Amino acid sequence: MRVIAILLTLAALTGPALACGPDTDCMLGDRHYRIAMPEGQTGGPVGAVVYAHGYRGSAAAVMQNQNLRRMVSDMGLALIALKSADDDWVIPYAPRHMDSDGSVEFRYVEAVIEDAARRFPIDTKRLMAAGFSAGGMMVWNLACTMPERFAGFAAISGTFWMKPPETCATPAASLVHIHGTTDPTVPLAGRPILETRQGDVAESLDMYQALGGFRPNGETEFEDLECQNRRNPTGDVLDFCLHPGGHSFRSSYLRFAWDRLQAAGQL
Repeated sequence: MRVIAILLTLAALTGPALACGPDTDCMLGDRHYRIAMPEGQTGGPVGAVVYAHGYRGSAAAVMQNQNLRRMVSDMGLALIALKSADDDWVIPYAPRHMDSDGSVEFRYVEAVIEDAARRFPIDTKRLMAAGFSAGGMMVWNLACTMPERFAGFAAISGTFWMKPPETCATPAASLVHIHGTTDPTVPLAGRPILETRQGDVAESLDMYQALGGFRPNGETEFEDLECQNRRNPTGDVLDFCLHPGGHSFRSSYLRFAWDRLQAAGQL
């Protein structure tokens, strides 16, 4: 908590003279993020998609995805683009970060949420963490570590490095996992990378299903997705959605995940 306080203090000392948004970094000490509010927003606080980029990505590059920007804006939501501490997210078992517990990134995400809510009209009760590839791996770690901070999670083409953790924070949150059946970059069963390896999606889903007491609850189709749905007694959802493609991302997948969380009463 002391690190978060320091980051927020530094941010307060640098603004409001240094305005930030989709084209300018919002500084948090030596870290930053970017944010795009929904076009024409004039009312009260809005929900947000907190997005984690892929390997060697950036917050600036996320904001350059006009399809993503337009879709999130049309949903009446803010888009908050995170930036990893390194080329990749510093999370457990990641390459070159094998000994990390992920805390540097988790503290950063907490600070981003608090700072964004201070600067902009953000409804912190209506946040969905989402990410693609390495960003999807970050999302799984957020779901395990700080499930109470988000209404739900959408992980696309990425899960834990190496293996699921032995324990996760409870209660379990709602999570939608989307993956291509022919993904060669992050296969469903993972593959070796340097001194580590990508995790197995099935193992992660099994772990989270047991953690949250999820049970089968039918199937859903959307565009090219075929989903196996699970719910638990508290109404949370755990969806596993496959498409026949490879390592690919569609902005509409995030709308689908948001709609699934909303239908379950999580948003």
